[in-house]
Amino acid sequence: MDVLAWLRDADPALRWQVERDLAGEPPAVWEATRARIATEGFGARLLALQDADGQWAGGAFFPAGFRGDEPQPWTATTWSLNALREWGLDAAALRGTAGLLDRHCRWEYHDLPYWGGEVDCCINAWTLANGVWLGADVAGIADWFAGHRLPDGGWNCEWVEGSTRSSVHSTLNSLKGLLAWETATGGSPATRAARRGGEEYLLERHLLRRLSTGEPIVPGVGEFSAPVRWRFTALNAAEYFRAADRPDPRLAEAIELIRAARQPDGRWLQARDDPGRVWFEVDVPAGQPSKWLTLSATRVLNWWDAR
Repeated sequence: MDVLAWLRDADPALRWQVERDLAGEPPAVWEATRARIATEGFGARLLALQDADGQWAGGAFFPAGFRGDEPQPWTATTWSLNALREWGLDAAALRGTAGLLDRHCRWEYHDLPYWGGEVDCCINAWTLANGVWLGADVAGIADWFAGHRLPDGGWNCEWVEGSTRSSVHSTLNSLKGLLAWETATGGSPATRAARRGGEEYLLERHLLRRLSTGEPIVPGVGEFSAPVRWRFTALNAAEYFRAADRPDPRLAEAIELIRAARQPDGRWLQARDDPGRVWFEVDVPAGQPSKWLTLSATRVLNWWDAR
């Protein structure tokens, strides 16, 4: 089948990335498609669900009134901002949101102010990336990462409970936040060193295996799903190294795992459905060909093979 044509027939949030990263269209083409995110499809729908106080679903990480007796919902402010940023929405469409959240949004953890972050590495990473995007003052969060890297090289969201061993989930999300910060500001010697150290933590394990036993680094490392949200997989990690443009030889085995998952027709299948409330679906059920995964895996392979 014509995979590129299949990918082009998509929401503007996905299509502009296909045009830029796979089709090689000139900026005038993909920028025009990207501009439609604010007024069409997924982006316009999610923008319309924003509360007057700048939040989504009345909460920072969880919806207002969430009691914990259901799977993690994906509707609150942080998850909604993550989606809009990752889709490529121009921050101008959210003009004023940073200030509204500064005044009205508090973390469920100890009622801390939103742009100050909290103690969870993943939450702080997303807040750092979203803050840079929206123009909030998040320099303190960037510095926080430099001071909270664990002795083995990465991060763990459970450090506050006493964990001293890094988590690949926490480390990958932390790296993404730091990369967004450095891309926007250049970073500092401390944040750049922290990010490089976190990369080494993952590369030493070839994105796949525990150093101690050689067993899979996490269950499902080769099971890819979209939206990515928080989960570490070989594809999610490889996308980070592509974005950072660091084609290290230790990525090779993970790249081949991604390549092996390609179906005979050139597409990748959705591996799982993450439970939890959503505003609306943006991808297919498990077992069906996923446009988001096919975009991601194809551009990772193109990047790797070009080097």
